[in-house]
Amino acid sequence: MAKHCPAMILAAGASQRLGQPKSLVPIGDTTLVGLAYQKLIHAGCSPVVIVTRSELSVEIMQAALGSTVLVNSSPEQGRTGSIQCGLLSLASDKGRMPQRVIIAPVDRPGWSVADVRALLSSQRSSTLASNERRGHPLMLDEEAIDSVLSALPGTPLRNLVAFDDVIVDAPLLGLNIDFPEDLEILKQHESSLLEIG
Repeated sequence: MAKHCPAMILAAGASQRLGQPKSLVPIGDTTLVGLAYQKLIHAGCSPVVIVTRSELSVEIMQAALGSTVLVNSSPEQGRTGSIQCGLLSLASDKGRMPQRVIIAPVDRPGWSVADVRALLSSQRSSTLASNERRGHPLMLDEEAIDSVLSALPGTPLRNLVAFDDVIVDAPLLGLNIDFPEDLEILKQHESSLLEIG
């Protein structure tokens, strides 16, 4: 039931290597965070929360109207801390911890709505895989959510969760917006990345 599966966009990184906030990088008539939000909504995820740092929260709210924007007060502790922040918010919103959740880092835009739907068909914690390469988004099941919540915020996710692979045809799955030259790749593939449906 995709419509009952919440999703989380991770957008709390410092973007030091890129030199500008990754979440606000323009793509088409939106931004990376706006695009991720639109794709997750079209895949049937609800609610969609975005975890960011305080100085970006207002601009991210404007870029992803309808989302819930959360501030991770200690983003330097790593992504697991951001996931914990998002999970606790989802639990307080729903009155209980979600049974599963989609996690989408904002700097990994090479996935489609169909790829998220493929993840949602899995019953266990899963990550996308294409051409022998693993990528994002990923899905955490109930057991993985418990492991993440009980971990220290700086613990890498790969140390906490064993993921099944969901095989998809996603040639841009490995695209990671980290350096200025990655923006050129983003621009070259903009039309295919903007496809929603």
